Amino acid sequence: MNRLVIALAALAPASAFVAPAAQSATVKVQETKADLEALAVELNPIVGFYDPLGLADAEFWDTTNEETIGFLRQAEIKHGRVAMAGFVGYCLHANGVQFPLHIPGDYTTKNPGELWDQVPTEGKLQILGFIAFLEFFGELGSRTNEGAPHYMRGGKPGAYPSFKKYLNGVFPHPVPLDLFDPAGLTKNASEEKKARGRLIEINNGRLAMIGLFGFLAESKVAGSVPLLSFILPYDGDYMAPLQPLHILS
Repeated sequence: MNRLVIALAALAPASAFVAPAAQSATVKVQETKADLEALAVELNPIVGFYDPLGLADAEFWDTTNEETIGFLRQAEIKHGRVAMAGFVGYCLHANGVQFPLHIPGDYTTKNPGELWDQVPTEGKLQILGFIAFLEFFGELGSRTNEGAPHYMRGGKPGAYPSFKKYLNGVFPHPVPLDLFDPAGLTKNASEEKKARGRLIEINNGRLAMIGLFGFLAESKVAGSVPLLSFILPYDGDYMAPLQPLHILS
């Protein structure tokens, strides 16, 4: 799964310099560049607002600047989460940690890239299909969540619809947990605590994106990240997640 995580996380750095803003429960509030500049200081008062590509002034696909900012905010949070999962997964695989239940295959290496190569194609397609479902469900939910606006129309970036609310009754078995906060740890948290948590999540996501790409760079170009000289080299292609094909007989 590492290489799929890599492909998704690769979309994130360009949007990693925009910041979150408070969202009213009843009023659509679209963020502006001024909001990003103010909240960037909350995220990192040393770096502050840093947008070398000028994305905060962009207007993608004939949308407004505010809609584009909403898209970039969502992209950063989403890919920051993926990078955090990828970073942890890389560390686990590199240390030989395996879950007792996994897709059948011969997983004999501690090299995360090679480990993905050992996953049968059927298993890779299952992983891709599951992630496609999560993407579809997230977009669908952002449009139907009790009238809450889409993240490009003033909705809260990073919000993910409830499995328990929308999938129970759809599947023949109950859905007991949500993807976001399955243990319900933030259910009764104050708005102040939630707002601080969102800032922490973005900073951790940015760090994970840098860390994960550090692993990948060192595995492809020895010495490119001197502090990571212990990373095993990988001679495969991170950008070809379905190669080589390996069909279970």
